[in-house]
This record gives sequence, C-alpha cells and structure tokens, in this order.
Amino acid sequence: MAEPRLKLVVADGVARLLLDRPDKRNALDQAMWEAIPALVEEAMARPEVRLLVLASATPGVFSAGADIAEFASRSADPAWRARNQAAIRAAQLALAGAEKPVVALVDGDCIGGGCGLALACDMRFATPRSRFGITPARLGLVYPLHDTKLLVDLVGPAWAKRLLLTGTLIDAARAERIGLVTEVADDAEALVGDVAGALKAASPDSQRWAKATIGRILAGARDDDEQSMALFDQAFEGPDFREGVAAFLARRSPRFG
Repeated sequence: MAEPRLKLVVADGVARLLLDRPDKRNALDQAMWEAIPALVEEAMARPEVRLLVLASATPGVFSAGADIAEFASRSADPAWRARNQAAIRAAQLALAGAEKPVVALVDGDCIGGGCGLALACDMRFATPRSRFGITPARLGLVYPLHDTKLLVDLVGPAWAKRLLLTGTLIDAARAERIGLVTEVADDAEALVGDVAGALKAASPDSQRWAKATIGRILAGARDDDEQSMALFDQAFEGPDFREGVAAFLARRSPRFG
C-alpha cells in the first residue's frame, strides 16, 4: 500500500482498527485483507488493551465491501482467487478468534465483505443511518460456507436466505430486530464507551474463557468435556477469582490486573 489504508490506534485501553480508504468508501483490496490479522495480533499483544473496535476512520461509511474493480481485473487468475479467499478468511478468523472482545462500530453502509468483517466481531453497534447487505447474488458469486455460517449463527436460516438470495440492503432498525446488529443508537460511540467501561471493570480471564466457550458452542460443541471442565476448575486457582471474592466480601469494586 502506498499509504496506510488501515490504522491501529490505542488509547485508554481501547484499540481501534480503522478502515481508511475514503476515496473508495473503504472497499477492501487484497493488501488490506492481508494486513488485518497482523494488526489484530498486535492489538491482542498489548496488555493495556481490553477492547478492539473495528470502525471507519471517516464518518458516514463503514465499508462498501471488497474492491470489485480489483477483483474484476484479477479474478481470471485461479491462484489470485485462492489467495484472495484465504486472506478474507484469515481476516475473519483473526477477528472471531481474538482472545479479547471485538466490537464493530458501524456508521453508514456495511456491505459485502465489510459486513463479513462485522459478522466476525463479538458485537455490532450501529447508527440509524447504517445499512447492511451481503450481495454476492448481484455479482453472480457464491458466499463461502464459513461466511454463511457466521450469518446464520446471528440471524437464523430464514433471514440468511432473504439477505443472500435477494442481495438487498436492510436498514439498521431491521438489522437490530433480526439480530444482525446488537444495538442501534444515534450515538453508537457512547455504546462502545459503555461496553469498554464495563469490560475494564470485569475479569479479563472470565472474558477470555467465555469467548472461547461460546466459540466452541458455535463450532458444534454440545456438552462439557475435559477441556471445558479444566477451564472451570482452573478459574478457582486464578488471581481474578481471589480478587473478585475479596472485593465482594469487602464490599468494594474489584481491581483486576
């Protein structure tokens, strides 16, 4: 990239991964897809970070999706197609598998590949002017199974079919009603602030283990096994449990490390 089209900014315990290609409405090209995993890893590695926020550096548009112009010019090459799909998948897996909470802050259009990134986040907050759509049907393409599962896990099969088969856009209010969006507010930034504050006051160990457990359930786990019970037992030996109990008995707020 001649100039960074992605930026990682950290302040007050919150890392922001900012899409910054305003001239293309934050359309994601190959270089951007490939850069995301390393930036997520960098955010997770910083001990002061408790929350990663995926957002746009420019108000009014989240992402128009994949860079269709690039795709049209290079998609005749099977090797490039394979590399492109691998990069998209790696970006989504990096967000979905991040050990710390990840929130998508959507203001404006969140379409195609941009929506796919938002689906991989733990929560999605949006402003009322936001719109959502997944549009392979408009291009004669097929949405991969992994991406489709992320959608079905959130909205169920009926709405997944409605979105994928028609390629139409829905507004933020409807996206919230069907579960695609966690919450809609005029000041979605304030929602992020509320979540960040709550996360900082809670146990990072509990958050990490809860994310891992939910991920296993979404991957098909149905009951406890040796791994889940080991995590359950391990928590009783950890410093967060000792601090949480001490704070409760002393009637004070816990101070987790």
